[in-house]
Order: sequence, then C-alpha cells, then structure tokens
Amino acid sequence: MQIFETHCHLNSPKYARDRDAVLARSRAAGVCEHLIIGYCREANRAAAALASPDQGLYAAAGIHPHDSAEWSAETEAELRQLLAQPGVVALGEIGLDFYRNLAPRETQYTTFLAQLDLALELDLPIVVHTRESVTPSLDVLEPYARRGLRAIMHCWSGTAAEARRARELGFLLGVGGTVTYGRDPELPVALREATLDGLVLETDCPYLTPVPHRSERNEPAYLPLIARKVAEILAREAEEVAETTRETARRFLGAGRSSPALPR
Repeated sequence: MQIFETHCHLNSPKYARDRDAVLARSRAAGVCEHLIIGYCREANRAAAALASPDQGLYAAAGIHPHDSAEWSAETEAELRQLLAQPGVVALGEIGLDFYRNLAPRETQYTTFLAQLDLALELDLPIVVHTRESVTPSLDVLEPYARRGLRAIMHCWSGTAAEARRARELGFLLGVGGTVTYGRDPELPVALREATLDGLVLETDCPYLTPVPHRSERNEPAYLPLIARKVAEILAREAEEVAETTRETARRFLGAGRSSPALPR
C-alpha cells in the first residue's frame, strides 16, 4: 500500500528525539506522503521547516481554536509568509472547539472567520477542527463553500446527517484512529454514505492511536491499520482504500504537481 497521511503533528516536541526513525518506520509501512499540521505560531514554523516536497513532506499552517488568542495583525502577517513557502499547501488546523473551551467562543469565531477569509483570498484548502462543534462549524463554513472554499473535516466525529451536509458542501471527511475504537455507531454509516472518494486518511499523531496500540504514542506507521478498518467498513480491499484516498488527497492539496506548493 501507498498511503497519504493527511494529518500528523511530526512538528510536535514528542518527536524531537526520534523524528527520523519515525519517518523511516512510516515509509517502511507504505506511508509515502505526509501533511504536517501547524496549530500555533511556534508549531507553524516547525511544520513549514519540515516541509520537503521532494521527500513527500508537506505542511499546513494555521491557528487552532485553543490558540485563537494568538491572532493579531502580526500573527496574520507571519502566517501569510509561511503559506507562501514551497511545500506549505493548506491552511490549518483551524476551527472551533467547544469541548475544552480553552479560548472564549467569541475569540474562536473571530480567529476562525479571519482565517477563512485568508484561505479564500489565497485560494488555499483548509483543515478544520470541529470537536463538539460540527454543526456550528458547518454553519460558519457554508457561505464560504459557496464561494469555492475546500476543506478537510479533520477527525470526523459528527452524525451521519452532519456528514451528509459536509459532503453536500464538497468537503472531505478525515478518518483517523477513532474508527478502530468501535464506540461511535454513526461513524460507519457516515463513511458508507460518503463513499470512498469522499474520504482521506489521517493519524493525528501523536494523538488518537489506533487499536491495538492505544497505550502507545501514535505515529504515521499505524496508518495502514486505519486503512484496513475503513476497508472492512466499506467492504473494499485495503489497497483500494489506500490508493483512492491518496489520489483524493493529492488532488485536493495539489501535491505532486509541477509546483511543490498548491497553485494559486
């Protein structure tokens, strides 16, 4: 299998000592391309520094709802510079988080909207965080989708009805380790209704480690476990899941084209 990992945090300090070994294990497992996700100013810089399109390493930069208080004119200016760098192909991780509420909701909305405006201006796809906030996020995103905004709904956790709405807006569902937990009866329904070409695969490492490695630090080498579970749910071959989701991710992000960055 050759798989595109669409959401990993290899920029995390949790990989500071063995990042090269983690990448070697990932590639040995068939994970040939990685989208490294930023979430605050420091993590954005680290993600952009790791971007190397020749090695299948791409980056996204954005301000996570937990860090939305960071948003300022200076933050936006720095973000614009990072998004112009080769290999930085998306704006994210952005969105709303009503589970931890580590920033006031008003601040989350303000920062989210500002970054959606930036994504449309730069014609960049986005990676959206929607913990306990799927419908409010879709409410915000809908008018932007009508104007051409492209989005991956990271770590899909909504209902089947919310998934239908997301797909009607043209958004992709990101499927990660939670699909192996068997806790959410709506998730298999949402995946079957979305069909394979509406999905991309992710680990969200170092978080959300799939079964049977739940007690371990997550890493991209575990992505084939997610591909196999999705294949089981959809009654498809794992190789088909890997190939189709990889091609979907490449088209969506513009990776692998003549320019290493997403064409404007």
